[in-house]
Amino acid sequence: MASQSDHKAAIIDGKAIAQTIRNEIAEEVRHLSQKYGKVPGLAVVIVGTRKDSQSYVSMKRKACAEVGIKSVDIDLPENVSQDDLIAKVHELNATSDVHGILVQLPLPNHINEEKVLSEISIEKDVDGFHPLNIGKLAMKGREPLFLPCTPKGCLELLSRSGISIRGKKAVVVGRSNIVGLPVSLLLLKADATVTVVHSRTPDPESFIREADIIIAAAGQATMIKGSWIKPGAAVIDVGTNAIDDPSRKSGYRLVGDVDFQEACKVAGWVTPVPGGVGPMTVAMLLKNTLDGAKHAIAQ
Repeated sequence: MASQSDHKAAIIDGKAIAQTIRNEIAEEVRHLSQKYGKVPGLAVVIVGTRKDSQSYVSMKRKACAEVGIKSVDIDLPENVSQDDLIAKVHELNATSDVHGILVQLPLPNHINEEKVLSEISIEKDVDGFHPLNIGKLAMKGREPLFLPCTPKGCLELLSRSGISIRGKKAVVVGRSNIVGLPVSLLLLKADATVTVVHSRTPDPESFIREADIIIAAAGQATMIKGSWIKPGAAVIDVGTNAIDDPSRKSGYRLVGDVDFQEACKVAGWVTPVPGGVGPMTVAMLLKNTLDGAKHAIAQ
């Protein structure tokens, strides 16, 4: 048997898997266009000028163009009133060639995020954050219209890498509304035994070491060490943390919540950062928009 130091985890190439999915989506969009003369439409709403939000949004708009989805760009000023933002959402709800509405988070402090998200039509909630969609996700035997993109992307990475979930011990690190909570519900739906570890958990290592599947979404750079990982485990790293790196032109580099180098020596599978979960999130957004359009157009 090879010694521990010779072990190399399989790297899950999120970029390549996402590209495969985008190709599948482009094919379906062409089919819709030929059969019905209509294409899916995604409205991307951004409030203000946050650099990270703007780069996410331009990435989403570019991805739409690549697969033939029509992107409707709504750029609102930082000081837009909540009422005006909600009026814009209502207008998009009523626009028949918009099949998905995405409001880029976070919103400025004077706007109530929950109120705005709950105004998005559940049929167009391609982010999967409408309380009704999350509620259905939490209940046995109910199916939400849309699943949140990052959690859906995590499970897609597992299934397309041939990793089964049923009966496995899964540990989710982090309990955010965007990733931790919904991914734990999705794993539960897929028949895993799920533990959620968070900032108030004493000795998180003891839980993580038991996991066959680790979903790391805590936002803590390289928090999960190689010694915390069960040999052969599947590690999906959702973290994107900027750390100082004077050798880079930008002055920083991105790392995950998992110590990648160490994890590669122990895990069975591991996703890199960048190039793991990130591209999947965008691919799932496109997939949700396509599904919304198929639902609306074929009615």
